[in-house]
Amino acid sequence: NEVEAQLPFSTENKFMATVIYCHALNRRVLLVKGASEIIRRYCGNVLGNVAFEDISQELLAYQNKAMRTLGFAYKILDGNDPCPLNNGTLQVEGMTFMGIVAISDPVRTEVPDAIKECIEAGIQVKIVTGDTPGTAREIGRQVGLWNEDDGRNVLISGEEFASLPDDQAASRAQEIKIMSRARPADKARLVNLLQGQDEVVAVTGDGTNDAPALNAAQVGLSMGDGTSVAKEASDITIMDNSFASIGKAVMWGRSLYKNIQRFILFQLTVNVAACLLVGICSFMSEQPALTVTQMLWVNLIMDTFAALALASLPPSQEVMNEKPRGSHASIITKKMARFIFGVGIAFSIAMLAFFAYLLYIHQDGGHSLLNSHISGNEISLYFSTFVFLQFWNLFNARAFDSGHSAFHNIKESKVFFAIIAIILVGQILIVQLGGKMFNVEPMTLEQWITVLLITSPVLIVGEAIHSLKRKEK
Repeated sequence: NEVEAQLPFSTENKFMATVIYCHALNRRVLLVKGASEIIRRYCGNVLGNVAFEDISQELLAYQNKAMRTLGFAYKILDGNDPCPLNNGTLQVEGMTFMGIVAISDPVRTEVPDAIKECIEAGIQVKIVTGDTPGTAREIGRQVGLWNEDDGRNVLISGEEFASLPDDQAASRAQEIKIMSRARPADKARLVNLLQGQDEVVAVTGDGTNDAPALNAAQVGLSMGDGTSVAKEASDITIMDNSFASIGKAVMWGRSLYKNIQRFILFQLTVNVAACLLVGICSFMSEQPALTVTQMLWVNLIMDTFAALALASLPPSQEVMNEKPRGSHASIITKKMARFIFGVGIAFSIAMLAFFAYLLYIHQDGGHSLLNSHISGNEISLYFSTFVFLQFWNLFNARAFDSGHSAFHNIKESKVFFAIIAIILVGQILIVQLGGKMFNVEPMTLEQWITVLLITSPVLIVGEAIHSLKRKEK
């Protein structure tokens, strides 16, 4: 057989057509395969004198089992007949419908649970497919996305969706759960309409026809066995081809976001306390509250160590019970702001009072506090007190907005507690060995214990507040 012309399959036509010269028949033959309901439009009869009604019933039965169907048709062309494939279209009638093939593509066992997890996490899940309405609807039922009680408003075909004006389509975009017979333009339009309503949209796909939607979405997720075009248009490739991996990605993303919030919470609290302390103390005495090298160590705790400690916290499945954030939501929430300024100001007031006391006891004959000078050992006490206020507050930052104690899940937080130990040992070494570099003098064991005890209420009060909140829930 010799191929005379060919019309490749496309999501627009949903069929493939080929004109061949058949040596066995010594005739030209048109062969078509694709979506059964579309091919039937070009057919005048069915092979074997089967009624079209019987074919329709058979198609519906297959589709109700979530099976994909492929129809076949042919027509023998006369020698003088022009080629029916012109300009990317099929121009023919009177073909003979040969039959259909049903292909079963069972839903993976993990998909229903993954869909349920996403819905409980506040994520809207929509099926947008090129399959027939019956097949798409049955797949939606099997994965737990749709049932008869949902009615028909959540179902739509690509053709219906394309015919809607933008205002109506935008309204329907929110309630649609299943779109069947969707074309690439329909998928991309749905993404754009949802984004226009301040929604953050993620799209999964594996075919070339998914590329426009994958590219338009905020997050494009292609499958590991997908086409290179889909992978190029996406942001993330799911190597195991499992929808369940999307739920895991959301959990990791939300957990990481919370860890970033906790780091910002801790860092800004230290900043507020340090800025107020250094700024006000400069008016109280010629002697600085904290030296440059001491502030460098505080910044090292605040930036490097805190970032490592809080970034190492393991992901929590509990974040999947929270609702998604809006696309314009601030990373610093009102609750965080209250904590930052409340705790930061409280720390600065406590340290200012301590600084004023040290200046007062060294006041010479009632002269101004500006001329008072604090001893090296007292500077060590003051410096260590400030550091340990932040040390205990790092535990509070870990437990912030988690609903758990700061000591919850210790086994999975080994890095966090290792860094805590490094900060503790580092502070002791700096004070005991830092000397002139840090403008400190060694402290006694009794003084170390005193500093730990007088700063520990930061952790104790934090744990008490977390405990009360857990009881309220």
